[in-house]
Amino acid sequence: MSETVTLALPEEVAQSARAVAARTDRRVEDVLVEWLGRAAAEIPVESLPDDQVLALQNLQMSDEEQAELSDLLAQQREGTLSNAGRARLDALMDTYRRGMVRKAQALKVAVERGLQPPLNAN
Repeated sequence: MSETVTLALPEEVAQSARAVAARTDRRVEDVLVEWLGRAAAEIPVESLPDDQVLALQNLQMSDEEQAELSDLLAQQREGTLSNAGRARLDALMDTYRRGMVRKAQALKVAVERGLQPPLNAN
């Protein structure tokens, strides 16, 4: 089931969504729905219990995703990446970037909560 909502987007968000949609051969609406779904699914790190914060700071892409990312990056270097491959590469790179940000946030929260010492502690 879905619900139709009308939104006024900031120009920067609209431009980013249009660029991703053009690069991945998708509708702008589909890109925005994906972004909103992802944002709704990711609970702020500060709200997570200690055990989940500690687990999050050690999060890694699966071996399969890492191998696929490496293959797609090689295809991109060689100039043989298809449109579907480009869309998948964009999705994997987005997953990687979001994961790195979440790991950094988890590290910050873990240090603030005293779950682990600061990285620069001697």
